[in-house]
Amino acid sequence: MNHYETVFILNPVLSEDQIKETVKKYEDLLVSKGAKMISKENWGLKKLAYPIQNKKSGFYHLFEYTVDGETVNELETEFKRDERFMRYLSVSLDKHAIAWAEKRRNRTKKSA
Repeated sequence: MNHYETVFILNPVLSEDQIKETVKKYEDLLVSKGAKMISKENWGLKKLAYPIQNKKSGFYHLFEYTVDGETVNELETEFKRDERFMRYLSVSLDKHAIAWAEKRRNRTKKSA
């Protein structure tokens, strides 16, 4: 079981309910494949550095989880098939990145 972080950008024309439904669907997909969710973050609507699909903003979300690599491939395949996703990036975290992510989570909790 490796430690992963996936950031994805959802289409800005989606309603709040559609966004929640989409995030829940993919969280459930990961959990059903044996993933242990460590953290989920909703970063909200952000301006993009450059237009993607003629859109200038998108809803950013982050999942941090542990799972085997094959499941990450399946997740990314599902992202490719779903038109609600504009971009995504999954990375495997090493011990230093895991420590940094934990600090970020703690800092976020304190400021909230």
